[in-house]
Amino acid sequence: MNDAEARALAGLPGLDPRTSRTRVVAHPDAATGHEWHYLDTGDALAALGVPVAGTILAVHGNPTWSYLWRELVSASLRAAEAGEPAWRVVAVDQLDMGFSARTGTDRRLALRVADLGEFTADLGLEGPVITLGHDWGGVVSLGWAVDHPHLLAGVVALNTAVHHPEGVPIPAPLRVAGLRGVLAASTVGTPAFLDTTLALGRPALAPEIKDAYRAPYRTPDRRRGIGGFVADIPTDAAHPSHRELRRIASGVAELRVPALLLWGPADPIFGDRYLDDLADRLPQADVHRFEGAGHLLAEDRPYAEAILAWLGDNRSGLTAGEQVPASGSADGADEMSDSTDPDAFTPLWAALDARRDDDGVAVIDMSAPGAEARRVSWRLLDDRVRSLAAGLSRIGVRKGQRVSVLVPPGPTLTAVVYACLRIGAVVVVADAGLGVRGLSRAVRGSWPDVVIGELAGLAAARALGWPGVHISVAPLPRLSARALGAEYDLPGIARLGATAPLPPEPAPDDAAAILFTSGSTGPAKGVAYTHRQLSALRDLLAAHFDVGPDTGLVTGFAPFALLGPALGTRSATPDMDVSAPRTLTAAAVAAAVRASDARIVFLSPAAILNVVATTDALTDTDRRALAQVRTFLSTGAPVGEPLLAAAAALMPHAEPHTPYGMTECLLATDITLAGIREVADAADRGVCVGAPIAGNRVLIDPLDAEGRPSGAPGTGSGVLGEVVISAPHLKTGYDRLWLTDRTAVADTPGEGRWHRTGDVGHLDADGRLWIEGRLPHVFVTTTGPVAPVGPEQQAEGAAGVRRAAVVGIGPRGLQQPVAIVETTTAARHPGLASPELTAAVRARVGLPLAAVLVVPQLPTDIRHNSKIDRTRLASWAERVLAGGRMARP
Repeated sequence: MNDAEARALAGLPGLDPRTSRTRVVAHPDAATGHEWHYLDTGDALAALGVPVAGTILAVHGNPTWSYLWRELVSASLRAAEAGEPAWRVVAVDQLDMGFSARTGTDRRLALRVADLGEFTADLGLEGPVITLGHDWGGVVSLGWAVDHPHLLAGVVALNTAVHHPEGVPIPAPLRVAGLRGVLAASTVGTPAFLDTTLALGRPALAPEIKDAYRAPYRTPDRRRGIGGFVADIPTDAAHPSHRELRRIASGVAELRVPALLLWGPADPIFGDRYLDDLADRLPQADVHRFEGAGHLLAEDRPYAEAILAWLGDNRSGLTAGEQVPASGSADGADEMSDSTDPDAFTPLWAALDARRDDDGVAVIDMSAPGAEARRVSWRLLDDRVRSLAAGLSRIGVRKGQRVSVLVPPGPTLTAVVYACLRIGAVVVVADAGLGVRGLSRAVRGSWPDVVIGELAGLAAARALGWPGVHISVAPLPRLSARALGAEYDLPGIARLGATAPLPPEPAPDDAAAILFTSGSTGPAKGVAYTHRQLSALRDLLAAHFDVGPDTGLVTGFAPFALLGPALGTRSATPDMDVSAPRTLTAAAVAAAVRASDARIVFLSPAAILNVVATTDALTDTDRRALAQVRTFLSTGAPVGEPLLAAAAALMPHAEPHTPYGMTECLLATDITLAGIREVADAADRGVCVGAPIAGNRVLIDPLDAEGRPSGAPGTGSGVLGEVVISAPHLKTGYDRLWLTDRTAVADTPGEGRWHRTGDVGHLDADGRLWIEGRLPHVFVTTTGPVAPVGPEQQAEGAAGVRRAAVVGIGPRGLQQPVAIVETTTAARHPGLASPELTAAVRARVGLPLAAVLVVPQLPTDIRHNSKIDRTRLASWAERVLAGGRMARP
């Protein structure tokens, strides 16, 4: 390295100068060798006198350099100084890149892999080694991993690829950059390719960081390696590097070491297609998608913190030369099963099998506007499930493959879901209530192998580039099918399977479904379930609510619409738009009860609001039908006594229940209307959601003075904290969200599976759970943390208030509470409440409110139409009270 290069390195932001090294390494193409520049924390660790756990060998891509890994270098040293396991980091500048030598040689992929091997041999690198790579450095690092199994202990990759499917064009930015006449100009002659890459930061990189990346690439001669990398992209089988890429891809699939895949899904180059391929090749990998992050993940998100946490979690399995699975996997297949007794498991389709010769009604669909109710018998449903299952198997759908189902609740959805479950395919369910953007994010994130949809769903899939084989629900004209990319339709698949045998049944602990959350607390998350867990949910429902063959269900709540066949009882979907629960009317519920002779009704909280509001339209016949209901359930969000009582008045002989649960654990606790009334005069704040249902457990992790969980869950009464639950039907984990999974089980008891719900509340002296809000909505005043639900309940007791939200504004620890209310007579515009309403609310709420604001409508999530977006309201209130424009939140 010459003096000018040394000066360019000095003072770069975030780069620890102690770690910068150069080394001349012998290579076959250079008589005197080539000089490598690299970052190495070895001497710094030696100065600390700490034992070294192993080495992270980090390889950058194109057009970056070892500066990409500066935060890992610093974070690893901070960890060692704090007494945590000390990992040496060696981050190279590949030859022709960064501050390493310019060789004047075309360095194809095979040569680059060999270069790295020669460098580590000269360095005398010993195991255990964790490889780390990004972009094309990911391919090089994985090539080294394949070639050095005796040193390898684990692999980590960020946004890279080892395989590109035939017939699919390479990403557009690389296509353009590689065009003849463009390649040299955009990558070497000008810094266009470099600057375009640096513009991919999400958020945008600071000017000084961009300039640091440019430091080794100031002139065309210094940028020749950038052009060489682009030219070496194997665009087809004839490319000189295609064989080496195939060798590496095959070798990666044989690796049995712990693996971590960290991904920025907003990457225009290495998108989810490549993540899915790597996850298939490394099924033992822990995977985390950082929603919103892009190509420069190491700049966008705290990747170094994630890597060091993963190393700590897997410390016992990181041994050089030992091919052992990691402690976790992308879909949680390593989790302990809930039972070792095979007789304790009955598959979801068992009741369907048992009633296959029954001509009685299994499913009634009344949701199609203006259409006659559709009735499907047990015999027909079973035949359809079997023919679809066998047909899907014949077209190549296999156990473990993902099938995204874009079909509204009804007989078709029921048949498709049970067919997929029967052959071991993993059903991906993300409902339309997420909106187009949220639905697209969910589907692309799960990267399904198959998409089944109606016309609107297939049109969206085509327009938004959703992956997978596309299957139409109904037959389409040839031109329409081609335009929508639909290769099959369900009737055709059923015909294929009519005489075909069914494949073997999946095992109890095989993956069964990925169900997406509502997105009310951030981007919707995919929740992974096994067959055993779904069956445990069915068994809990059957036992707790006494469901039998003749019970009958009306399900106006999407998650339960599919459970009728599993419970062995008929089910009816009422006339409503299931993506908009507020479209359900009292008359529609009565009609569904009458048609199905149902004894149990499931409704979402938002649906109840409109059902109660439309009672005047009920006829005497409707009221007689509703009088036969014996159990009424509403779940998805806490339901207060007035609303539950109003619904109970419609079904006078029904016992109203409002179970507490979430997508991760649909039924955790339960309480009846009588139970709610029993605690009406209790001093407890929040909504009482009852005691744990049999077999479930609930703990509270107390909040500290900063409003954060203390890490010591317990059963003490009257303690405000995060709700932690365990149940036989609790989810396996989150799909491709390893860090979220890790947070959800942090500091929980070691026995069984536990989940941090993100809800806050307390247990009373009788073991009942009271929900007081969400952890992110807790605000901290000078007197300590405050959960919002209690003050909101008090505010809603003021005359003229329909609903209320209480949020905190200002710096944490000094936050001031603000009440934001909907009035019974809707306000036309947002603004400060009248002096009279302000006084009434302040008199009810036991907090020193900084202000009371009125809005026409409080913002809620799409799916439930009931979960108030307090985070959005807090930002809005802070803005308008600081003098901002009084727009709607």
